[in-house]
Amino acid sequence: MATRSPAIAPAPKVNAGPIARVPAPAVDPSDNAATRTAIFAGGCFWGVQGVFQHVEGVTGAVSGYSGGKKADAEYGAVGSGTTGHAEAVQVTYDPRKVSYGTLLRIFFAVVADPTTLNRQGPDRGTQYRTAIFPTTPEQKATATAYIAQLGAAKVWKAPIVTKVEPNKGFFAAEKYHQDFLTRKPDYPYIVYNDLPKVEALRVAFPQHFRKQAVTVYKIG
Repeated sequence: MATRSPAIAPAPKVNAGPIARVPAPAVDPSDNAATRTAIFAGGCFWGVQGVFQHVEGVTGAVSGYSGGKKADAEYGAVGSGTTGHAEAVQVTYDPRKVSYGTLLRIFFAVVADPTTLNRQGPDRGTQYRTAIFPTTPEQKATATAYIAQLGAAKVWKAPIVTKVEPNKGFFAAEKYHQDFLTRKPDYPYIVYNDLPKVEALRVAFPQHFRKQAVTVYKIG
């Protein structure tokens, strides 16, 4: 079964450069739908879920697996790095309150370092790659344009390796992975790697930050 580093070293940087340098997407079409879903892979899903659960306009965030087959969507198998899956989070949101482009900006600004190939913080392997799995043609176009925009702006010194990948389906992870950051804020991995990202969200995007996390299960 896959294991996590205890992450006893100092916390890695949230991204390679000041958050303020990550611009808003130039392409971000309006959407009057009542609800949409988006799928992001940004390393360990505990932190990705934890950040998006604090975004105003997000109504749900579920940890899971994307990029591979349903039969392989199991933590032990995914941890082998041979299934094609990445640890991912499916975000349900109200596009009238928070746009897909804003979710992308938060993803690149505070969730993941888009310049490290198959690695985020202490975690290594293809299952920890950064990737975007669009659920609509419009999301694909927006994400593709935004990656090109960020690359042209040279926000990071190293090239962006995050890919827009085909959406082959999202498969929820085991129950014990859900709401991990909210349930175990004192867990060393969370303290060193993920709580700084939630704080970065609060500081950099106060207009999009919600203090009370939206969770999969009732906490407490």
